[in-house]
Amino acid sequence: MEDWLRQAEELIERTDSYTAIFHKQERIKGWLKTRETVFLRFKKPFKIHMKWIDGPGKGREVFYAEGWNKNRILVREPGPLGPVTLNLNPHGAIAMQGSRHSITEAGLGHLIKVFGDHFRKGWMYGELVYEIGREEMLYGRRTLTVEARFPKSPQNGYYCYRAIMNLDVEKKIPIRVQMFDWEDRLVADYGFEKLNLNARLTDDDFEP
Repeated sequence: MEDWLRQAEELIERTDSYTAIFHKQERIKGWLKTRETVFLRFKKPFKIHMKWIDGPGKGREVFYAEGWNKNRILVREPGPLGPVTLNLNPHGAIAMQGSRHSITEAGLGHLIKVFGDHFRKGWMYGELVYEIGREEMLYGRRTLTVEARFPKSPQNGYYCYRAIMNLDVEKKIPIRVQMFDWEDRLVADYGFEKLNLNARLTDDDFEP
């Protein structure tokens, strides 16, 4: 696992931009929300464009870039008379409604960093147990399943009690992560289908 984590971190560090079909399902205030499917573009240092293509919010578009638009999210919501444009504080109540994370924490790089931090903490304190499972096909890719368990208490400071990851065998990177809380309920399920780590995006790809 140490080698996998290092390779994933090195790969995402070398990646300037990527695209993916992002699958998202989260538990908010005790309720497991309907799965959402989003076309995702990302470019360093931090530019992101998301377009909802299925599920709640279908047709919504979101643009965000550090230092642009007064650091606000530009949101286009579909409406019966045409799209409505909003500029929102990324950490405000409206932008955070129905989401566990701010857009500033979106993307594969943040996910890898979170697990890197928690895995290393778990190894340091002897609090991490993991099991490498079977190979399975996911999104047309060969993946290896890994199940990790942390202490079954939120007081230890980990994001979750249990996580199941699908690691792309070729790319050495997680393309799906399912996380479970201390009651072993699914709280977050994130998947990256058709992940293109060599997208060669330009600033023009993020113009609203």
